[in-house]
Amino acid sequence: MRLKDTPDYHDADLVLRLYDLRREAVMREARKALIAGWNPVTLEECLAVTAPDHPLNAAFRQCSTYWEMAYGMIKHGIVHGDYMMESNGEGLLIYSRVEPWLAQLREKAGPFAFANAEWVATHCERGKVVAARFRARQQAAMAKAAGQG
Repeated sequence: MRLKDTPDYHDADLVLRLYDLRREAVMREARKALIAGWNPVTLEECLAVTAPDHPLNAAFRQCSTYWEMAYGMIKHGIVHGDYMMESNGEGLLIYSRVEPWLAQLREKAGPFAFANAEWVATHCERGKVVAARFRARQQAAMAKAAGQG
């Protein structure tokens, strides 16, 4: 897949539309609940949110699928990756929280869970930087929980 070399008006329009969707009331509440209320430090905590009766399940599904849709636009060359990642790193924060258990999550939730976020974190230059920053924060949280930090 050939990625875009430079951003253009179309990219700006898509990024602004994605921003508007993030501001929608239900989405804003889902983002707030998930980011503030879910930072798994064990496999069990990571997988628990996938249970339909988990209090954050709806927020998890809404946020993770939103970011997968958005990051798919980068993966498929629809929007310039580095330009989009200048202001849309939140999905990689969520990805960093599942990344340590991605294989197990995919066994439970489906083989393509977080596939677009993973692609952005490994193929998009700005995505690599953002993912590394969030990955370090997640590793520190896990070490602290294990009594190592």
